[in-house]
Amino acid sequence: MEILKQKVKLQPAQVLVAGFAALILIGTLLLNLPIATVERESMGFLDALFTATSAVCVTGLVVVDTGTFFSTFGQVVILLLVQFGGLGIMTMATLIFLIMGKKIMLRERVVMQEALNEFNLQGVVRLTKSIILTTLIIQSIGAIILSTRFIPIYGVGQGIYFSIFHSIAAFCNAGFDLIGGFRSLTPFANDPVIVLTIGALIVLGGLGFSVILEVYHRRRFRTMSLHTKVALLVTAILIVTGTVFFYAVEVGNPNTIGNPALTMPGRILSALFQSIVPRTAGFNTIDQNAMTDASKFMTIVLMFIGASPGSTGGGIKTTTIAVVVLLVLSVIKNKEDIVVFEKRLGNGISSRSLTIMLISLVLVSAITMALIMAEVQRAQAGGDMAEKFSFINMLFEAVSAFGTVGLSTGVTPYLSDLSRIALILTMFAGRVGPLTLALALAQSSNKSRANIRYPEDKLMVG
Repeated sequence: MEILKQKVKLQPAQVLVAGFAALILIGTLLLNLPIATVERESMGFLDALFTATSAVCVTGLVVVDTGTFFSTFGQVVILLLVQFGGLGIMTMATLIFLIMGKKIMLRERVVMQEALNEFNLQGVVRLTKSIILTTLIIQSIGAIILSTRFIPIYGVGQGIYFSIFHSIAAFCNAGFDLIGGFRSLTPFANDPVIVLTIGALIVLGGLGFSVILEVYHRRRFRTMSLHTKVALLVTAILIVTGTVFFYAVEVGNPNTIGNPALTMPGRILSALFQSIVPRTAGFNTIDQNAMTDASKFMTIVLMFIGASPGSTGGGIKTTTIAVVVLLVLSVIKNKEDIVVFEKRLGNGISSRSLTIMLISLVLVSAITMALIMAEVQRAQAGGDMAEKFSFINMLFEAVSAFGTVGLSTGVTPYLSDLSRIALILTMFAGRVGPLTLALALAQSSNKSRANIRYPEDKLMVG
């Protein structure tokens, strides 16, 4: 047994990948039970796998309507998978260890550091405790506020249940909802309490736990760390830019923000919400398929960027795009160093950011191509199917899966088994992180790490 333990030594990245895979498998088995559906019939292994992956990876893409297809048991399973997936495998494992009174060893602390995207190992257990407490407080406040609107509509019992479900789903940046009919939050587009509360929960969950805790303790922007400053600034820029863009482009579209049923405050709320949800929660108050191609592409860009590191969201992350943009500007200005807020970034950060972005672009491109090829015959059939499986919709679906967003143009339930498998793999890669997955799959042999440095030469580029 001891020999087996010595042979099977997983790196932190491999532990995280294996942990998420194990949780998805457990969720699949539970959701595949007849008791998980209203009709008391098994939904099928592939659909159960897709739903479990979407829940654990806090995505929200669905092949069936969550509110009407699943029983209370199935919905609770999805909610637990969302909570476990949003907080992370090691965070929930730490909670279990603490409840059982078990000591957290160095190896577990190293994996926790990798999972939380922290720079230092010191204080990682204390940070995990703070994350759990902060999550419970924020989700409770969100549920209480939402209950003021859901209870009058659905009654006390169902109203409280809806409030808890949507508060957890929103903070964990998962787009699962119980409204029914694949409508998401469109019936509440004019409701500022629901829209602003869900939006605030999404933003808080997408900022990252370390950012939330630092803002709470330091409160003054100038005293915050560089990471917190960049995360807050980029988040604010993306939300404001997106809101202005969506309002300007869609206000004349009667099928979206220009809908006569929306009041003027409702139209502003819809533009704001559409700017927030791609980062990365799949709720929506307007029909995504009815948007113009320009708005769809803007949504794709926001979904690709995603949330901040150490958060419940996906994407390449706000800090990654910030470093890439700063690197480009420094090259244009012929400067050797990347400087932000009077701080210089090392070459390792820029290299890592470029690697993440390139891997992500390749993955999204490959998945989009796979979806197009898998659905080409149905797309060629013409009519409504040709519109559903258009290039922009396939790209939208691929980026939504990669960014663990959950927004869809309505094409997900119509995808073939091959396309669903492709999206399952994409959601998984997006949740664990493209670089983490690459490191986990790479051979961890030390033989190639020889201290050899080759002579420098030049190569023409551009």
